[in-house]
Amino acid sequence: MPADPVQTPPLTIANLAAEGAASTSAYRNVVMSLVNESCLRLSAFEGDYRWHCHPTSDELFIVVDGVLAIDLADGSTRELRAWDMFTIPAGVVHRTRALPRAVNLTVEHHDAATTFVDAPDAWTGG
Repeated sequence: MPADPVQTPPLTIANLAAEGAASTSAYRNVVMSLVNESCLRLSAFEGDYRWHCHPTSDELFIVVDGVLAIDLADGSTRELRAWDMFTIPAGVVHRTRALPRAVNLTVEHHDAATTFVDAPDAWTGG
């Protein structure tokens, strides 16, 4: 599966606050920029995202607006507010929930695979 297209080419200024504010749909997740083999994503969403993991890529979250809950398979939840950051190691099952809407930046491998699971304890790493 090809990697998501990049919104902002090198040597171009992008205002991330304006991009986040312009995201009025219930879900938007776009690659804003590439840095080496990683990408910077801008995500704005409402509600819950599915349980999943990225088998070969860590994922760094930085909340820029709203509150983002990150549920982990061990039953714990982290709540991130504006300018909080949290890293999920590769292979860790998680889901994100916007309370009630969140805008965040994520950094991960540009070609990171996403494996969806039906339940948080369903991932076996295979």
